Amino acid sequence: MYEDVEIIAGLDLGTSKIAIVVAERGTRSGDAQIIGVGCAPSKGIRKGVIVNLEQAAESVRHAVADAEAMIGLSLRNFTVTTSGSEVSSIRSKGMISLGRAPRQVTEHDLERVIEAALSDVVVPSNHWSVHVMPVGFAIDGQKGIDDPLGMTGIRLEAEVQSVVVPMAVVQNVINCVEMAGYAVTGLVLKPLASALGVLSAEEAIAGTAVVDAGGGTTSISVYSEGSPRKLGVIPVGGDHITNDIACTLKIPISRAEEIKKAVSLVEEGEVLEDELEFEVRGKSYSCTVGEVLEVIACRMEELFGTLIRRELEECDVSLLPGGIVLTGGVSLMPGLDEYVAELLDCPVRIAPPLDEQRMPPGKNDSSFASAAGIIRYVLERERNPFRYLSPSLELAVDRSIQKSKKGLSRRREPAYSVQKAWGSIKKSLKELF
Repeated sequence: MYEDVEIIAGLDLGTSKIAIVVAERGTRSGDAQIIGVGCAPSKGIRKGVIVNLEQAAESVRHAVADAEAMIGLSLRNFTVTTSGSEVSSIRSKGMISLGRAPRQVTEHDLERVIEAALSDVVVPSNHWSVHVMPVGFAIDGQKGIDDPLGMTGIRLEAEVQSVVVPMAVVQNVINCVEMAGYAVTGLVLKPLASALGVLSAEEAIAGTAVVDAGGGTTSISVYSEGSPRKLGVIPVGGDHITNDIACTLKIPISRAEEIKKAVSLVEEGEVLEDELEFEVRGKSYSCTVGEVLEVIACRMEELFGTLIRRELEECDVSLLPGGIVLTGGVSLMPGLDEYVAELLDCPVRIAPPLDEQRMPPGKNDSSFASAAGIIRYVLERERNPFRYLSPSLELAVDRSIQKSKKGLSRRREPAYSVQKAWGSIKKSLKELF
């Protein structure tokens, strides 16, 4: 007798391409196996933000069609990445009493302590907490507890990180997917998806930064002690390098992209004097490898030497024994790992998806890491519902209204209950817009 199966589909809205990863899971075993990957060139998205809904929706349709052709099934629901440069994190702490006598911590206690930690969090106007992530628990003053469920004590404390994005960005992502004819069952911030797609458990515990350098943006996520300590998006990516080359050499973007891929960042010696010859609209051009590398190095120094370095310095993790893990399309540039290692003086490795062996050849390199990470995000949330909470937007809005009215009592229902349906989020978004 064949086992019933469930389909899990992740949709990654990138600046350069739309990527889809599909996994099949047995309803009894719970194991998931990647069965297909689809992709299509991305249009209507700039620097990780949707700028043309119709073009972006059409790109989604093409990517879905590519995935459906591989798996022979129709897809309707997706967990989708959201990005944009305006990502911020808010840290907060809360404490509850478990009673006069020691007793075991229950799921209800976890909900209570997380709600207590969020009680004083003020989310900026027209923003939404896409993720609420407990980064540490303490029982009776003993810190460093990852999972307090079932442990015994009389006082439970929690430190929580709320990741906030503009509401309009979330709404446009949902509008795009629905315009294409599909449904959004969940959202995941792109830096988080990228980290889950490439980071090993050992690296997450030791302390590691994941840098996903894509076409329009560069995502950064810093992990320590197994939890994300920082998630951010920098509005600089591979397209900026291409534009720099095109402007310097006064050639079309398509030709500049070819030249960018033809050189290595670690070229030296006589190779720098080698001529690169190309033709544009019937006219012959030439430049040296050294001239191209000089343009690329200026942008890479800005991205890694200034912007990424600043993000790492602002993080509360003093050391990163795991170094930096590079992924995304730009990481495929020859010699980038050696260049970044020398620039930042730390270990650097290029990371394909952890599930690359289960993905088809040609669609399993670093540029598909964030799409593959969506599947791991869905599975991780099911295994540990309190690890990555998705707040109910309806209740969050209610809370902000209640705080502005004196004398109005707080809701007793947990504002960030794990069991809240995604439908309430969509309903509230439509009411706001």
